[in-house]
Amino acid sequence: MVNATPFWDPNQPNQVAFSKDVHINLPGSKIKSFIRLYIPVDLPWKTKLPLIIYFHGGGFVSLSVANVEFHDHCNNLAAKVRSVVASVEYRLAPEHPLPAAYEDALRAIHWIKSQALYSLHPDPWLHQFADFSRVFIMGESSGGNIAYHVALRTSEMDLEPMKIQGVLLDQPFFGGVERTSSELRLIEDPYLPLFMSDAYWSLALPFQANRDHGFCNPFIYGFDKVRRLPRWFVKDDEGDPLIDRSKEFVRMLELNKVPVVYRFNPGGFHGVELENNTAALAFFHDVKNFIYNTREAED
Repeated sequence: MVNATPFWDPNQPNQVAFSKDVHINLPGSKIKSFIRLYIPVDLPWKTKLPLIIYFHGGGFVSLSVANVEFHDHCNNLAAKVRSVVASVEYRLAPEHPLPAAYEDALRAIHWIKSQALYSLHPDPWLHQFADFSRVFIMGESSGGNIAYHVALRTSEMDLEPMKIQGVLLDQPFFGGVERTSSELRLIEDPYLPLFMSDAYWSLALPFQANRDHGFCNPFIYGFDKVRRLPRWFVKDDEGDPLIDRSKEFVRMLELNKVPVVYRFNPGGFHGVELENNTAALAFFHDVKNFIYNTREAED
C-alpha cells in the first residue's frame, strides 16, 4: 500500500504523475469512499484532458486503489495517455457482495457529475484539468466487470454536462456455469487458476447465486443496453483463461452492430500490464489511440 503523491517526491526521480485522495461525501449517503486522482506532471498549458474513471482488479474480494501495482499503473496511465485518471475505491466481498461494488462505482460517477455541475466544493484538479465532455469508463479484470455493469446503468441516466464517450475493458472478469476452452486449457494457470476464479465468484455473488447470474455472465439477459453507449474497447491475451469470454463478448457487440475496437495479444497472462513494462506500453498506446481517435472523429 502506498500513499498518494500530490507534490514532487524526492524519492521518485522519474516521477511521471501527481496523485491525491479525494473523499466522496454525497448527500444522504452513509457510505464513506474515496477516489485517487492522477494528473501528468507535465500538463499542457490551458489544455483540458480526457477523464478516465478507472476500476481496479482483485476478484471483487481484495486489493485497493492504494496497492502499489494499481497506483503505479494509474500514474503511467495518466502520463502515457495524457489524461486525468480517477481511480475508484469500492467495497469488497464477502463482507459486501455484489452489487455493492457497482453501487460504489455509481456513487463515484454521481460525484464526478456534481463536479461537472460546479458543486459547492469543487475539486481544483478536476475543474482545471478534466474535460467532462470526454469521459471514459475503464476497468481491469474484476474492474472490467464493474466498468461494464456501471456503463450499462449510466446509459439510462442523465449525466449532463458529463458525457461518456467510451468504455474500455482490460481482461474483463466474466464467467458462466459452462466452461470455455481457454478455461479448461489453462485450468492450472499460475495467475488465475480455475479454482481461484470459482472462489472469487462464490464470495462475490449474492447468496445462493451461481455463475450464470447476470453479474457474472453478461450473455444471459441480452445485449440491448450496450447499443446506448458510443464505443467499446476490449483487450485480452491468449495466455489469460478469460480470453474466450472476451472474444465472445466482442462477437456479441459486433452482432449487435456496436462499434468496438479490440486487441487479442499472443502469449501474455492475466494482469500482464501490471508486471510487464513492454505489455503496459503497448496497452497505453492502444488506449491513447482509442480515446483521442474518438475526439478526432467528432471534430
